[in-house]
Amino acid sequence: MPRRKFLFGLAVLCLLLASCSGSQKGERKTSIRIGVSLYRADDTFINNLRSIFEEKAKEYERRNGIKVILDIQDAKGSQNMQNSQVERFISLGCDVLCINPVDRMDASAIIDKAMTAGVPVVFFNRQPVEEDMNRWDQLYYIGVDAKETAILQGKMVVDLYKEQPAAVDLNGDGVVGYVLLEGETSHQDSLIRTEWSIRTLKNGGVPIEKITGGIANWERSQGSALMEQWLSAYPGKIELVVSNNDDMALGAIDALERTKTDGVNVIGIDGTTSGLEALENGKLLGTVSANKELYATVILEMAVSCALGEPPPEEYPLEDGTYYWTPQEILIRENTEAEEMPAQSR
Repeated sequence: MPRRKFLFGLAVLCLLLASCSGSQKGERKTSIRIGVSLYRADDTFINNLRSIFEEKAKEYERRNGIKVILDIQDAKGSQNMQNSQVERFISLGCDVLCINPVDRMDASAIIDKAMTAGVPVVFFNRQPVEEDMNRWDQLYYIGVDAKETAILQGKMVVDLYKEQPAAVDLNGDGVVGYVLLEGETSHQDSLIRTEWSIRTLKNGGVPIEKITGGIANWERSQGSALMEQWLSAYPGKIELVVSNNDDMALGAIDALERTKTDGVNVIGIDGTTSGLEALENGKLLGTVSANKELYATVILEMAVSCALGEPPPEEYPLEDGTYYWTPQEILIRENTEAEEMPAQSR
């Protein structure tokens, strides 16, 4: 009996040592799987961000020797579809989720599934409500400060007006007539961008007067349709188009070109590839651009840290241990001299 007990104990010890040895060897992962769900893949800004994110993942692989497997899905504006995508990501064993929420007010279902499975979540671009973000210490948000965005958008016109009033008050009547292109109804960023861009214009001393406005759901085609209607209804009165994003601003420019209306200033937000081209071509007065290289880098680095079970990267400090705000800047066309701008067609 003593010999049997000894042999049994020795066998158990060997198993434990083998187990410990195996876990040590497996500590450093050779690959990580990231599930990414986009609220809409055809959104220009999101598409720009996705391309950079994929590039950064390849760079990380080359630099660190850890394979990054990306599973990127399009929720097509459906929260139910996004919820199903999250379930699939978890069932496939994703180490971390990167979610661009369809409905920022309805992120609880995603969080429930992730918490149950113990899979960290990095939200981006659309900020879930604070109550949801406070539910678990493995939830993060990467984005831009919507209020800062709006203030910068208004500031570009305020600064121009102070330097060259005639470049903003195009007909010289002492009032700048503007129209407003808004994103989704009740969307937090749309509401904040609208409120603070206009408030900044007013506080900055620009004598603005709203002609009309409408919801164009972030889309170029809808922005174009609205702008064409307004040009017909208010001929010669529109001097400034304030748009919640570049795509709708580009839609307004499309309508201006179709109707051969010159001299209307159009400002956007996002600094998309197409928006920057319009800026370079002199069609867009200005935009507010986040550093998209940094934006995508932080999303990836945060996701990788979560997947490897490491603390968040120190070079990207988090507010309240949860939020990272990507820096932004004003981009405005160089040629803004009033005398070089053609008068509006009447």
